[in-house]
Amino acid sequence: MLAPAAVLYESANPLVIEDVEVLPPQTGEVTVRMKAAGVCHSDLHVMKGDLPMPMPIILGHEGSGVVEAVGEGVASVKVGDPVIPIWRASCGQCIYCQSGRPALCDMGTAMRFTGLMPDGQTRFRNAHGDSIRHYAGVSTFASVSTMPEACVVKIPEGVSFEHAALIGCGVITGIGAVTHAAKVPPGSTVAVFGCGGIGLNVIQGARLVSASRIIAIDTHPSKEAWARQQGATDFINASETDPVQAVKDLTGGIGADFTFEAIGNTTAIEQAFDSVRKGGTCIVAGITRADARASINTNQLLYAEKTLKGSLYGSTRPRIDLLNLIGLQQTGQLRLDELLTRTYPLSRINEAYEALQRGEVARSLIVFGN
Repeated sequence: MLAPAAVLYESANPLVIEDVEVLPPQTGEVTVRMKAAGVCHSDLHVMKGDLPMPMPIILGHEGSGVVEAVGEGVASVKVGDPVIPIWRASCGQCIYCQSGRPALCDMGTAMRFTGLMPDGQTRFRNAHGDSIRHYAGVSTFASVSTMPEACVVKIPEGVSFEHAALIGCGVITGIGAVTHAAKVPPGSTVAVFGCGGIGLNVIQGARLVSASRIIAIDTHPSKEAWARQQGATDFINASETDPVQAVKDLTGGIGADFTFEAIGNTTAIEQAFDSVRKGGTCIVAGITRADARASINTNQLLYAEKTLKGSLYGSTRPRIDLLNLIGLQQTGQLRLDELLTRTYPLSRINEAYEALQRGEVARSLIVFGN
């Protein structure tokens, strides 16, 4: 079938909106008609060339939709089921899956870096008949997308597709970094570097676990209102103030118990590490350029017994934790409407990314009219 999609043909160039041919699902695959897709910074890294990917490619990894067709052998979903795409598919059998760390599964890693389905092929073609690569196995910037069954999780009927799309990446990544990667206990002090889609959900996660002080740091003062909506008790404008000293001033001179870097900036990673107290933990949840390197004082790992840790997908189990987060939303504990700043049609996706780069949005979505 033909379906509109946003295709990236060359980095540092706008996405091209065009009809692409979406091939039907093969054995173990499903076709999803997308309802909403998140405008996320991770895709922007590919668009800018910070994360090299084979092209042409259809980006998008955060979204929600409805199953339109299923291939042979598919058992977990049926036509008509509402789903959230999982952008790190997992095999369920390897050491990472068996130890509760499915985001590290080689299946998802391979699809992320090759842009191919597990059989080494693609399910997209352009008007010239050329193959178009998949992003993270899901390509949510296609209004219709074919993906492995392992890339979808069925969600309850009646959940807002906009809420579901938000939960699919930014919410689970940010909250999971708090609850799964750091395991922040109640009463802790937390500092969050970067108040974008992930950072605001780190703040929200810290609120959910009853952190005593939640310090938000960003270079855009306009982010303060959004950060406080999600639970921040303090805000530091890093464009005017040394954030390391400011965090220490707010924590009695010792630093925060937990710090989180949520924007993908090496300077912010260094600052987050320097801002954590002795014996504290610094979590890196933001994606940087592929060639990025951060400099830290390695003696602090020893003499201050600091921990520096990465967190992919919030270190969660998406098939379980996405549904748990939906449960929190249904009981009013998640603040999702406050996250959604703007919605755009697919035709305005480049405009959406321009607004993201200017820091004008907390989170925005592409909403499909199909």
